Amino acid sequence: MIFDKLIADIAGLSAVRYLGRVAGSGGGVVQVRGLSQRARMGDRVVIGHGSVAGTIAGVGPVIGAVETPAGRGGEVVRIGPDAVTVLTDSPGDGIALNDPVTLLGQCDIAPDNSWIGRIVDPFGAALDGLPLSRGRLPRALRPAAPTATRRGRLGGRLDTGMTLFNTLLPLVAGQRIGLFAGSGVGKSTLLGTFAREVPADVVVVCLIGERGRELREFVESVLQAEGMARAIVVAATADQSPLIRRRCAWAAMAVAEHFRDQGGHVLLLMDSITRFAEAHREIALAGGEPQAVRGFPPSSAHMITALTERAGPGLPDQGMITAVFSVLVAGSDMEEPIADIMRGVLDGHIVLDRTIAERGRFPAVDILRSVSRSLPAAATPSENQYIAEARRLLGAYDRAELMIQAGLYEAGTDPLIDRAIKVWPALDAFAALHAPGPSADSFPLLARALEGRLA
Repeated sequence: MIFDKLIADIAGLSAVRYLGRVAGSGGGVVQVRGLSQRARMGDRVVIGHGSVAGTIAGVGPVIGAVETPAGRGGEVVRIGPDAVTVLTDSPGDGIALNDPVTLLGQCDIAPDNSWIGRIVDPFGAALDGLPLSRGRLPRALRPAAPTATRRGRLGGRLDTGMTLFNTLLPLVAGQRIGLFAGSGVGKSTLLGTFAREVPADVVVVCLIGERGRELREFVESVLQAEGMARAIVVAATADQSPLIRRRCAWAAMAVAEHFRDQGGHVLLLMDSITRFAEAHREIALAGGEPQAVRGFPPSSAHMITALTERAGPGLPDQGMITAVFSVLVAGSDMEEPIADIMRGVLDGHIVLDRTIAERGRFPAVDILRSVSRSLPAAATPSENQYIAEARRLLGAYDRAELMIQAGLYEAGTDPLIDRAIKVWPALDAFAALHAPGPSADSFPLLARALEGRLA
């Protein structure tokens, strides 16, 4: 309907606005009196003088920017009997005592099918300079995951365009995997390949805390026109407040759920869950939550698991969300808190290794440290035999590599190691191949690699 956007905007109008006043500022937060009986945790506010005409509770674009015509955006992070604590979207320069504070309430997001091919911010405002329609049905940013006892099961194996992920580390519909990587090892390129190659009705790309210049580069060089034609990019750059960076993950998941509820298969690529957790840490500490392991507050684990559980198979009348969450691991430390949490809640993890990238093999996946929990169900018995044999030979070579490279291993000492040495170059080359077609077509290549040949 041509009036859908107008109807949605009118539905969000409120005849009453509640006002408070700035009572103090310090420690990176603002104390506001007069709203304790009305404000709720997570409510959005606008601080400052000026007209608030045209603001609509629940409509993001009016408060999506760090600075709005009506003042400075912020969010309620703590509620007391006499005052509420607000974390602002930008430094507190210029805030004065008794400045007015307008309570906007919970701000949802209203995705629309017309968003495909667009770049939006976490409030649902366009970032590409073109008009953007708001959907008719607003969605909460943090709904509960689908009921566990009614959710569907994982679907069939997906073609990824890469032999490695079509065989040894399969990706299936509805699976949630983690992509564990440091900087500069090909993470963005791998995500872009998934976005272009994996069959899905819609691809939702969530970029949290990326450098500003990288947004356009990712869209034009990594996603390319082919990937962008069916994608929605939700982005919050590194210079934006932790409130907006944390909201970016919730907004992207809500967009994915919009299309899942229509029965579609959605591919969600979130880069990165680590920056989501870091943004939550800043907000939680500002709200008075104590620090725990490596400075992360106790609520971090629940915040992460609640987000990831929303992906995956939907209810019987819904589609599903296949999700890839990237996790930044400094110094390849897989035991750091966020990596440890993610390994426990996902259906598989892919580890990118810097030493593999430095010798020029991409994707630089450490196969032995990576796991797809879709196996063995995602492959036939004969395919599982190929996978098991490849892992056995790679493991044998890995255990003996130091001796082999040092010239200390003598041929004929161990038949398994002898065979591993023979086939290792072919298996390593196999991991970098583009898939010739559907997933099943990659297994004959794996069989030839196990014989030490790929020609």
